[in-house]
Amino acid sequence: MTSTSNGGLSRRGFLGLGLSAGMITLTACGSDSDKPSGGDASAELVMTAWGGENDKATYQKRIDLLVAKYPELKVKLQLIPSDGYAQKVQTMIAGGKGPDIMQVAENVNVYSSKNQLLPLDDLAAKANLDLTQRFGSIGKIYSYQDKVYAVPDRSGAMIVYYNKTLFEAKGIKAPTADWTWDDALGAFKELTVPGKQWGYSGAGWWAQWWSFVYQNGGKIIDDAGKPAVATDEVIEALQWAGDLVTKHGVVPTQKQYADMGADIGGDAAFASGKVAVNTTGFWAINGLSKATIDWDIAPLWRGKQQAVTAFGSGLAISRTTKNPDVAFKAIEFLTSPPAQQQIIATGEDVPAAMEVQKSDAFLKPSWMTKPVNMKVFGESSEFIYRAPFIPAWNEMQKAFDDGLADFWLGKTDARSALTAVQAKLESVVKPAG
Repeated sequence: MTSTSNGGLSRRGFLGLGLSAGMITLTACGSDSDKPSGGDASAELVMTAWGGENDKATYQKRIDLLVAKYPELKVKLQLIPSDGYAQKVQTMIAGGKGPDIMQVAENVNVYSSKNQLLPLDDLAAKANLDLTQRFGSIGKIYSYQDKVYAVPDRSGAMIVYYNKTLFEAKGIKAPTADWTWDDALGAFKELTVPGKQWGYSGAGWWAQWWSFVYQNGGKIIDDAGKPAVATDEVIEALQWAGDLVTKHGVVPTQKQYADMGADIGGDAAFASGKVAVNTTGFWAINGLSKATIDWDIAPLWRGKQQAVTAFGSGLAISRTTKNPDVAFKAIEFLTSPPAQQQIIATGEDVPAAMEVQKSDAFLKPSWMTKPVNMKVFGESSEFIYRAPFIPAWNEMQKAFDDGLADFWLGKTDARSALTAVQAKLESVVKPAG
């Protein structure tokens, strides 16, 4: 990633922060004497996920609730380091021993395009699970060629973190979803003290500047499945994001970030009071629990329309499973409100189920040490655009990283950079046929 705003850290939900070594296996079993009728309905399920210690504990709590409700089920959780997750899971599937249930994220269609996942539409219909009713606008976000390949599990919009003290000192009202690009830029300018304090952490991460693209009426991949990044709408959005650094000076340059210390990005700069506004996901809340600044959160501002990136992951079923009905039964429960409440109870993430996002369990979690406007996540769910989770996701991201490196340094303009990226994307992104 060439972003000047996040210090190179990966999104925890989009192939999040992994373990340092090995694969951790956890098991929750029901009674062997309580076997349901129907073939292999009581066979042990294997579920793979990535993450750290809190993820391990949270998934286990949810599995325990599943087994408490369905004592005939047995579920083994395999926690795999994120940097080797895709390779490990694909090797398991290729060997005919893929997981029954697997966590997926933006690269879901790397798997589905290779026929490694089962489509879930029929299973959802059989279980009377209405994905849109349970998960709102992201209900079918993990789709490919009009088939759903994963059920949303964790999902929260990118949000605005703002320094209340700095805003109040300048007499600036809290950010709102009705802020325009001009409103945001005006506030950033007022909040900037050259060489000492910056109004905004930056938008060099795809999740940030893509939001501006969709706000501006553009698309990264068009409705025909073709790259569309050399359009005026995309160029204008990217140039606006770049100008915040190179023209207006309201975002730290890469050198200025480096001068703050090793591996300092937007999250750490915001926590230390160096930047007044940061746009990122739910995960930053825990990082701010010990910060000395007075902060709160707000929805992302708008362009010509409202649009914002969602972060998260879903649960899919591998093509090699011998128990698709039982695996989906487990997924249906794991993504239901009782199990989803555990996601926020441990401060792991934003639960995808809208009912939970709007509940007191989410709005006022027991671990929250200060008043935070958690309603922002539910409100922002109305603005989430459908990101193009294409099979060539990894290749697409590399094309952006390589092709925009000079742009973020101010060495070229958005039109020149995106024209070159468009050519690269046309060689690696193939429309679904």
